[in-house]
Amino acid sequence: MIYPRIIAHRCGGALAPENTLAGLRLAARLGCGGVEFDTMLAADGVPVLMHDETLERTTAGRGRVADMNSAQLARLDAGGRHHPAFAGEPVPTLDEALHLCAALDLWANVEIKPAAGQEAATGQAVARHAALATGNILLSSFSTRALRAAADEAVQLPRAMLFDAIPADWRERLMETGARALHSAARALSVEALQAVRDAGFPLACYTVNRRDEAERLFAMGVSAVFTDRPDLWTSAEM
Repeated sequence: MIYPRIIAHRCGGALAPENTLAGLRLAARLGCGGVEFDTMLAADGVPVLMHDETLERTTAGRGRVADMNSAQLARLDAGGRHHPAFAGEPVPTLDEALHLCAALDLWANVEIKPAAGQEAATGQAVARHAALATGNILLSSFSTRALRAAADEAVQLPRAMLFDAIPADWRERLMETGARALHSAARALSVEALQAVRDAGFPLACYTVNRRDEAERLFAMGVSAVFTDRPDLWTSAEM
């Protein structure tokens, strides 16, 4: 599996409102080869871009994402809290985000971020929509159940297992989900764990790396890619 080296975290990193189309456009303008974003189910079962189960941190709305349908979410301001210049930026659907990624030639890591109790349903819905899209798409999740459901729905889509720190049973977890790669927190990565993953032939990507020197150290160790909030620290030729 081939990764872009530099992947913009939550669409455009810290430079745009997270999980928005504005973030995708900014990542493309900076020359990013890849982006990552979070997906959750709206009340009508439509996957939308959202990290939290509640709306207050990133939008002008209040309450739970799962209690509003996708049309209601699209009417919320998801940009103004980041900066007034982004006021009116809507909450996009997964379909809208993947269509734009294809148009902008962005590799897309779709993180399945289920609300509590919706692991299987979210994995199925995200995989079903992603399977209909074009472009280079990777599904990932911390949820084993969500990744298994995604595999049942669209086994052809590559998958990665997410960990805070790589556990001792990581091989079993990958086999259980059919995942072909690992993503882990850079701060918790050990040389021994990385070597074991590399020896087994799996790519490893690390989050969230916001310094060039730290990224270069990880690349020298054999990490395939880093997720960053600061894609502006690299040139397009390095991405």
